Amino acid sequence: MRRLIILFTCAVLLSSFYVLPSIAIDEEQVLTNYLWSKFDVLAKTERPRVALALGGGGARGMAHIGVLKVFHESRIPVDVIAGTSVGAIVGALYAAGTPDDEIENMAENVGWSELSDFSGTARIRFLLGGSLLSSKKMEKYIASTIGEKRFYDLNIPFACVATDLITGERVIFRDGEVALAARASATIPGLFEPVEYRHRYLIDGGIVDNIPTDVARLLGGEFVIAVSVNGDFSQRDVSSIFRVMVQSLSIQGKLLDDELLKEADYVVWPQVGAVSSVDLGRSRSCIDAGVSAAWQAVPGIKRMLLERTTVGYLLR
Repeated sequence: MRRLIILFTCAVLLSSFYVLPSIAIDEEQVLTNYLWSKFDVLAKTERPRVALALGGGGARGMAHIGVLKVFHESRIPVDVIAGTSVGAIVGALYAAGTPDDEIENMAENVGWSELSDFSGTARIRFLLGGSLLSSKKMEKYIASTIGEKRFYDLNIPFACVATDLITGERVIFRDGEVALAARASATIPGLFEPVEYRHRYLIDGGIVDNIPTDVARLLGGEFVIAVSVNGDFSQRDVSSIFRVMVQSLSIQGKLLDDELLKEADYVVWPQVGAVSSVDLGRSRSCIDAGVSAAWQAVPGIKRMLLERTTVGYLLR
C-alpha cells in the first residue's frame, strides 16, 4: 500500500507541471516514462536480471531478430540469453555483439545453400535415403560473423540447448566454441547429420527443450521474457516426407512449449503462424512480425520490471 501511495503521489506531482486544462494527460504513462528514465540508469544489482528465452521454429525464428531490435531501441535490458535451434543462432549472434542491422541483413539473404551442402549430388543421396546432409556450412556461416569466439568471449552470457541422439539427454552448452554449439542446437534430425561432440551425437535442442525458459533461470534470470514462434499446423503442406517430418517436430515442440512457457514472466507472441519453418524466403515478414509484437509488449514489460524494482532505487 505504501508503494502505491508513493507512486500515486509521483503521478500527481508530475501532472501538476501541465497547466493547459484542455490537454488530456495520461498520468500512468507519464509516471511510467519518468520511472523508466530512473530505471534505465540503475546498476544491474539494483534491478531484476532480465533473461531472454528464444525458441525454435525454423524460418519463423527470424522474428527473434525483430524482437531484439525493438528491445534495443526501447532500452529493455538483456542481461542473459538462452536459445534453442534458430533461437540459438540468433541469440549467439546477438550475444557476440553483432549489430542489429547486420543480423537483419544476414537473415534476409540466407538460404539453405549457406547452411548445408545442397548440391545436386547431396540432394539425390538424401532423397534416395542414402545419407543425410552436412550442416558444417552452418557453423562456418556463423563463425564468419562472430569468429572463433568461445562462450567466455561473448558480450552477454549465453547458453543453448541440444539433444543427445543416443541417450535422449538435454545438453546445455555454456562453454566451448559458440558457432559449433549453435549449429548443434539447430541440427534438424532426419535432415542433417548429427554433430559429433565429446563422444556424443547431437541434434536439435527443440526435441527436449524448445523454449529454454528453465535454462534462462539457470543463467541467473530473475525476469524471463520468452519469445514463442509456434506455427499454425492447419496451414502446413504435408505432401512430402520432409514436410511431414518438419510438421511432426513442430507438433512435438508445441506440446513442450505449453509447459515451458509457464516458467516465463512475460511471453512475446510474433504472429508468424502462417510461415513454414523451412521457408527462409519469408524472413522479412517474420522480422516485421517480431518488431510488431515487441512494440506491443514493451509497455507491459516496462510496467512489470518497474513493479519488481525496489521503489527506493527509482525515487532516490
